[in-house]
Amino acid sequence: MADDAGRLNQVFAETSFLYGSNAAFIEELHDKWAADPSSVSAEWRGFFDQLRDSAATVQASSAAGSWGRSQATEPTEETGVFDGRWPAPKADPKAKPAAGAPAAPAATGASAEEVRAAAHDSIRVLMLIRSYRVRGHLQATLDPLGIEARTNNPELTPEFYGFTEADMDRPIYLDGVLGLQTGTIREVLAILNRTYCGNIGIQFMHIAEPEEKSWLQQRFEGPDAFEKNGFTREGKIAILNKLIEAEGFERFLHKRFPGTKRFGLDGGEAMVPALEQMIKRGGALGVDEIVIGMAHRGRLNTLAAVMGKPYRAIFHEFQGGSTVPSDIEGSGDVKYHMGASSNREFDGNHVHLSLTANPSHLEIVNPVVLGKARAKQAFDIREANAGLPEAQWALDRSKVMPLLIHGDAAFAGQGVVAECFALMGLKGYRTGGTMHFVINNQIGFTTSPRNSRSSPYPSDVALMVQAPIFHVNGDDPEAVVFAAKVATEFRQKFKKDVVVDMFCYRRFGHNEGDDPTFTQPVMYSKIRSLPSTREIYSKRLVEEGVLSAAEVDAEIARFEAYLDEQFEAGKSFVADKADWLDGQWKGVGLPDGEERRGDTAVPEAKLKDLGHRLTTIPNQVDIHKTLKRVIDARRATIDKGTDIDWATAESLAFGSLLTEGFPVRLSGQDSVRGTFSQRHSGIVDQTTEERYVPLNNLGGDHQHFEVIDSALSEEAVLGFEYGYALSDPNTLVMWEAQFGDFVNGAQVVIDQFISSGERKWLRMCGLTMLLPHGYEGQGPEHSSARLERFLQQCAEDNMQVANCTTPANYFHILRRQMHRPFRKPLIIMTPKSLLRHKKAVSTLKDMAEGSSFHRVLHDDAQTRPEVSGITIKGDKDIRRVVLCSGKVYYDLLDAREKKGVNDVYLMRLEQFYPWPIKSLSTELARFPNAELVWCQEEPKNMGGWTFVDPWLELTLEKLDVKSKRARYVGRPASASTAAGLMSRHLKELEAFTSEALA
Repeated sequence: MADDAGRLNQVFAETSFLYGSNAAFIEELHDKWAADPSSVSAEWRGFFDQLRDSAATVQASSAAGSWGRSQATEPTEETGVFDGRWPAPKADPKAKPAAGAPAAPAATGASAEEVRAAAHDSIRVLMLIRSYRVRGHLQATLDPLGIEARTNNPELTPEFYGFTEADMDRPIYLDGVLGLQTGTIREVLAILNRTYCGNIGIQFMHIAEPEEKSWLQQRFEGPDAFEKNGFTREGKIAILNKLIEAEGFERFLHKRFPGTKRFGLDGGEAMVPALEQMIKRGGALGVDEIVIGMAHRGRLNTLAAVMGKPYRAIFHEFQGGSTVPSDIEGSGDVKYHMGASSNREFDGNHVHLSLTANPSHLEIVNPVVLGKARAKQAFDIREANAGLPEAQWALDRSKVMPLLIHGDAAFAGQGVVAECFALMGLKGYRTGGTMHFVINNQIGFTTSPRNSRSSPYPSDVALMVQAPIFHVNGDDPEAVVFAAKVATEFRQKFKKDVVVDMFCYRRFGHNEGDDPTFTQPVMYSKIRSLPSTREIYSKRLVEEGVLSAAEVDAEIARFEAYLDEQFEAGKSFVADKADWLDGQWKGVGLPDGEERRGDTAVPEAKLKDLGHRLTTIPNQVDIHKTLKRVIDARRATIDKGTDIDWATAESLAFGSLLTEGFPVRLSGQDSVRGTFSQRHSGIVDQTTEERYVPLNNLGGDHQHFEVIDSALSEEAVLGFEYGYALSDPNTLVMWEAQFGDFVNGAQVVIDQFISSGERKWLRMCGLTMLLPHGYEGQGPEHSSARLERFLQQCAEDNMQVANCTTPANYFHILRRQMHRPFRKPLIIMTPKSLLRHKKAVSTLKDMAEGSSFHRVLHDDAQTRPEVSGITIKGDKDIRRVVLCSGKVYYDLLDAREKKGVNDVYLMRLEQFYPWPIKSLSTELARFPNAELVWCQEEPKNMGGWTFVDPWLELTLEKLDVKSKRARYVGRPASASTAAGLMSRHLKELEAFTSEALA
């Protein structure tokens, strides 16, 4: 496929001159060819010869004009718009000749043909200039290795537009374009080649916004643009010093720890001064925090040379030590995955830097960084707009800047990159533009670009959001730094993503122990003979007279001596502090003991007041008549204090948290209304389509409720919400799947961040995941949120997994996320059919004073006999306890009522993990003579069985009861999650419920 795409791209490139705005020009050339083939250039003669049109046909078509009319013999203002043939200017009869000026001749001056020729020249030069703006980057000097030959595009030659060598020095009117009123072809080409075909290639003509294009042109174009954009002597020395630091560090590690994996920046050292420029220029333009995400290549150099992490700490890690205090528990991670934070100051501007910890899964850190940045921007926005009505808030996102550093192969290959670009302009996800820096090694592990992408550049994915792209030669540090500077200015001015694509190379293999000559012998033969970027730039500065060779050598020696000192200091380095509970996390601690209920009850009077506010819709809102009935029904249940359903309990949980000072953020596909039309958190006016959000109209002082219908993405959006929760422990952050089945589209985020982030990187997170789950005959893609996968990852108190059966328990578990002194991810299997189930309701008292979350729930025959339909026997007479979780409880409840069974007790496990051994022991001890059955609706190899079986055995062996092992009842093991036919689903349901009660 890539080869076919390459051939297509070649065809497109060779015929790109046939676009519409060239039509009149090509038609004129065709007419000339028909009259005399030798009157056009050899390239055009060859092209027209291929068409095989007869000369008579061409001349007849030309004579007829574009619409079949005869052409006017004299040009007019109207026809000039279309064919460029303008009438000769007429003298103003009222104008008086200037004093001393010769009398005007009787004729008008230049002939009509001369004016037309001059205008034609101007138009053709403008077309040449436009072609350079569009395609000049394709001929830029970007590859430091010089392996790929530059393509020679005919559109970038004067001959393509009919100019010859004789025309090269003739002045042509340009009207200020390129900063010239008039200029020769030779002058124009010199400016264009220097601007667009030098060591920077700019891709920007795909941008639709004229202001953005004009701004970029002004930054690069003009006869003196490069002089104006040049660096001072101090600036050049600063760039060199950063190159000495970057190269010196990599060479030092290579010498002291040969063969050790470090994923060095060797060959891409110009990134370090470029990042310095982003921080410096960003700080001058109002940035006070930069959130960074990057892969492992160059990470150690970024930590040291950019973040300011002490070299002695890094050397301590290479020597086998840890930079985390010994009293902090955690599994840790390799040094090139760890995060860090620091403060930098340039010209009096303070910028906080935070490098996000990441796994080896390339690019997956991107949405996490975006979510972190959005949360930090929310702090700034709330602070800046304190006391103002929300409608008057200024949403300034310029202070916090996300910066993502990519590898070329991953940037082109990983789908999460495109998903993140798709979030750029979306409500709820905007971050004011992201800075992207691509370390373009021109290779991915062992794969060449021609085998890893179908597009010319790895950055072409950014074209989808009209981001400007600066391609730059990594062996020209000044060009790289200048591109970084302009990119930073663009982001701050236009609040959009921008890409710097630095062409460089990888001096060693994928890691320092890898031999790349197996697969790229030609490339690495070239690399071995290549001087380093620092050596090239040092020589250049010496030749320019900026400093002497002796001064360069002295600085190199000084830094090497400093590294030797730091290496020795690393042997005795001791970490004294972990930064995981700093900043917004101050006051949050670790879990203490097993009793973790939290204070989640809300006074009944407050619940009623909230309920009334939530169900009072202003008269001016034209509410849908069906929804009005739903809202009225909710109000009636609030008034009664009974029959509270899931959506009402959820809105009461959200509303109570908002009034207690906790913002609430919910995002997901169709989350505003709810997949099952249950939530209706944003009421759409049927006339204006404006949205009224009851939770943002509670009256008095309350926090903001943000509910977002997300892009149709799981991976990027879940990663974004994880990042948001990582930065803000005091906002209830939730991600909701459209159906729980679709959560595996974000499996990487779950595996690498949510389930393990705290143990690997000492980073707590209170993210809540709402996953609709339940077997209702909707088939294998709309039944299971894969509960078993979450349970498999539960260990070391890393997260919570629950499957609630009552609205009140759902209410409490949501509030519990904010009302405990620690944060853990919460995974909830949320209901579908239970949303409207007559028995799956609660009372206000279940949420009011004295209530809390219950990890284990009693049989309704014990607590609500009117619901169960039977009178249950006493504990000692119970022959079987059926332990279950989720919707299957109500299936068993209905089946038991139909069969009239009164000696089987149905117990509900509401929280799987952490395992509620104390609560279960208390309840199971009540039934000393009963058999224990675990019943689930999922197949035996799925659901909770393989998780609960050993935990139940551990629990039972501590009790004085008859049963010492649970027996499984449910669907047999299956490759597919669920049956596709409703008839089969019902048959299976009848079979296992009957067995559970038999």
